[in-house]
Amino acid sequence: MQTQLKRGTLEMCVLSILCRGDRYGYELVNIISDCMHITEGTIYPLMKRLKDAGSIDSYIVESQEGPPRKYYNITDSGRVIQKQQEEEWRTFSAAINRLLDGEEHRQ
Repeated sequence: MQTQLKRGTLEMCVLSILCRGDRYGYELVNIISDCMHITEGTIYPLMKRLKDAGSIDSYIVESQEGPPRKYYNITDSGRVIQKQQEEEWRTFSAAINRLLDGEEHRQ
């Protein structure tokens, strides 16, 4: 179940992080890994899909400490999608929490 939950929420998590500022891929992995286990192999295919869909964009920044880094930023359409996903998540998780807490409503 945890794998399916990760798969279903990872896009929302990435877009939410990018709403707060531009990040490079390894940085995204580290931030998300503080909450759930993911690998770089998980994040980069997602970033490509998000970029192809127009939800994010990228640019290269030269680094003093190594190779250039590819930074990702969210687009206006990505912000709209993130907001929709967040609203859906909050509604869904609140309903599940009510069920778990025994607050189901019969109609």
